[in-house]
Amino acid sequence: MTSEDITIHRGLTGVYFDRSNTTYIDGKNGVLEYRGYNINELAEQSTFEETAYLLIHGTLPTQAELDEYDAELKSARELPEQICDVLEMVKDSHPMDALRTGVSALASFDPDRNDNSVEATIRKGNRLTSQVPSIVMAHHNIRQSKDPVKPSTVLNHAGNFLYMMDGNEPSAEAMALMDKDFVLHADHGSNASAFTARVVAGTAADIHGAVTAGIAALSGPSHGGAAENVMQMAKEIGTADKAADYVQNLLSNRERVMGFGHRVYKAEDPRAGHLREGVKSLSEEMGQPEWYQILEAVVEAMKPYARRGIHANVDFFAGVIYYLNGMPQDLFVPIFAVGRIPGWTIQVVEQFEHNILIRPLLQYIGEREQKYVPIGDR
Repeated sequence: MTSEDITIHRGLTGVYFDRSNTTYIDGKNGVLEYRGYNINELAEQSTFEETAYLLIHGTLPTQAELDEYDAELKSARELPEQICDVLEMVKDSHPMDALRTGVSALASFDPDRNDNSVEATIRKGNRLTSQVPSIVMAHHNIRQSKDPVKPSTVLNHAGNFLYMMDGNEPSAEAMALMDKDFVLHADHGSNASAFTARVVAGTAADIHGAVTAGIAALSGPSHGGAAENVMQMAKEIGTADKAADYVQNLLSNRERVMGFGHRVYKAEDPRAGHLREGVKSLSEEMGQPEWYQILEAVVEAMKPYARRGIHANVDFFAGVIYYLNGMPQDLFVPIFAVGRIPGWTIQVVEQFEHNILIRPLLQYIGEREQKYVPIGDR
């Protein structure tokens, strides 16, 4: 094959590398489905636990199946004491770095650590679904010289996550909105972190290694950092009346407006609207309506760009939700990871079921047939 016969797909854009039964995305029309169920129905009617079961098992659970799965998740929330020791050692790290380290260390303490079967991988993935929130919040407290908050045995996944932040039970509204956020983030096809996890699984490494790599990919600002950047932008704008000038200044300087545009969606991100109303109600509940007003003013300023396929994405509204719940900005990306563990788990399981080493090619364009010159003659 000559160089003229080679087509380069930078970033693997438009390349299908495998088949999946898990998540359907139609970016042109703004459609997202988990196992054939539209995200709009799941966001309004389902829960994170039910959605996670759906992703892992392929069907909606019966009440008995959901109760059993919920009990399995609740029973796995406690971290081994040694993991807290590890988090103490890295307490000054960014939360994503601490999370990556904690997940990697957990592999040594998992009862299925020597079993790489699909069944064991699902069990390990379920435990990680519960343990990742515990790592995030344990590190959050340790870096403030506080003891980690013992996980709740009764609150749901979202409620327990908020509870572990400071030991205070969150409001029903805050829990419901965080639960919806986790549903919306549970999977999103072969994005950078999921693809990274599948590449690692393709080598027959275990799920802890794959998820650790996925977390590393997510930590990059081009992937997981949008929610954090949107909140920073909102703070810089300050008041809604300044949003239009702020946006125009960014665009005039060829800078990005954070939280707009998506690699896949050319229509409106189907997840964004569900958080939009949540931001409005939560900001009013918290007595801080200005944050919603600022976001709405930015959306209004960006309307002329909608015809180019540039819309607000899910991260545009997520950051304010986290902020209103008292989360520091460097926890915004770890929250993304908390919701994504079921998605990464099923991506790894699918990879294992028909495993193949993922090994694309690079076109070499450097020098050829160079003659070696001994060091004394150079």
